[in-house]
Amino acid sequence: MKLILACVGRLKSGPEREIALRYLTRAAAGARAVGLTGVDMREFDESRGRRPEDRRAEEAKSLKSILPAGARLVLFDERGTAATSAQFAADIGRARDGGAPAYVLAIGGADGFDQDFRAEAQMVVAFGAMTWPHQLARIMATEQIYRATTILAGHPYHRA
Repeated sequence: MKLILACVGRLKSGPEREIALRYLTRAAAGARAVGLTGVDMREFDESRGRRPEDRRAEEAKSLKSILPAGARLVLFDERGTAATSAQFAADIGRARDGGAPAYVLAIGGADGFDQDFRAEAQMVVAFGAMTWPHQLARIMATEQIYRATTILAGHPYHRA
């Protein structure tokens, strides 16, 4: 199973991008040991639609374009529910063990997710009740992906 972080918006070169890529590189290095075929990040341009609902629909179409049949879709959204790192890792492990071809984690654009796309997600996770800038949400998502691979591997990075 491949882990894919799908993001609306592109991070510019700089410290935020470097940190996110560092965590993804670490996760990818340990992926095979925990039965994952890889870890990838895909970026999509923000919609230029005039109305928020048009932007959300266009961005959902872009995100859907990478979803293979049978993929598990997880959204990061402030209106989601909180999950512990161990719960998040366990969900990845269940999807892997269940034969899902991909575990796709999505970070939406400034207007959030299209309602129909949101309804297709198997899980919606929040990084707490606060709103976070896209750059920090991406760093937190990549760190949690790395942390999940270490939890699945029994590595001491995660101490709970």
